Amino acid sequence: MEEVLAFLGHLPTRQNEKEAWYLSPFGAESHASFKVDRRLNLWYLFSEGVGGTTTDFMKKYLNTGIKGVLEWASKHNFSSFPQQSILIRKTPTEYRIEKVMDLHHPNLIDYLRTRGLSSKIHPYVKEIWFSIKEKPYYALGFKNRSGGWELRNAYYKGALLNKDISILHINPAAQNAEHLEVHHDNDLPVSHDGIPACRIAVVEGFVDALSLIEMKGSYQGDLLVLNSVSLLKTAIEYLKGYSEINLFLDNDKAGKNCTAKIKDAYPHAKDFSHIYSDYKDLNQYLMEKRKHQYLATAKESDMQKPKTDDAEKQASTIKETNRIMKRQRRM
Repeated sequence: MEEVLAFLGHLPTRQNEKEAWYLSPFGAESHASFKVDRRLNLWYLFSEGVGGTTTDFMKKYLNTGIKGVLEWASKHNFSSFPQQSILIRKTPTEYRIEKVMDLHHPNLIDYLRTRGLSSKIHPYVKEIWFSIKEKPYYALGFKNRSGGWELRNAYYKGALLNKDISILHINPAAQNAEHLEVHHDNDLPVSHDGIPACRIAVVEGFVDALSLIEMKGSYQGDLLVLNSVSLLKTAIEYLKGYSEINLFLDNDKAGKNCTAKIKDAYPHAKDFSHIYSDYKDLNQYLMEKRKHQYLATAKESDMQKPKTDDAEKQASTIKETNRIMKRQRRM
């Protein structure tokens, strides 16, 4: 991976034995968001939420398929490309999902809790155990339309298999485990058209999707998760036919650009990013709300708590004073 980047004129801005950081090879940026894991020879672009192998990189860089990548590699004497392409795509021991299960691991549950997310959203994610070059890993998994998985834990952000948008059909009234009834939040929009099938909300990442579900328990309709801003065209195509489009994209440059392009394509789309205008995204907004709720509860609890500590201190002081006075009288 590093050899290819150097050939293309990209050098790391900082590095150590485990990883190297670059400015994005796909566009201008002032802070490095492109990381290469030197041990796994994998890359991840945090500004777009995409990553993968060297072959995945060149597919994106050249905007072509594997055939085009291999033709490019052969012209420039990168003999490792054909071998890597076969290993990553066809050899199960290199890149393998070991098991997919309901969420149980306490570390993953704690991670969700730190993001302001309760057990109410657990049915929307899976616990994924996977291996890369025989090394075991586990993470939260969020499935996309093509059977791929978005992965998160406290230390890792990545994806497995095919990259695509995710679609959820939210029905709080349903009784099966696939759907979820969550808390109501009056800050978020409520449709009065009575046609949930024509309603859709759009978010950037799956943690934002879970945040929306957590806050908006009465929401009924579809939920589209970009999983990467590079999938915007796919999302715009999917949005055809929806009479109500609600946008909850990030308040950074990439998010605002996505919002603008969706509104250009669908003028009736409504932007609700003003709700969390002081925060980068919907999840940061939720986390701040959770913090204020916790502080308010703690303060109320403290006010209602009997002031036994002060009374005990006062009684102890009086007792000590009497003891000293008695001793002085005997002297």
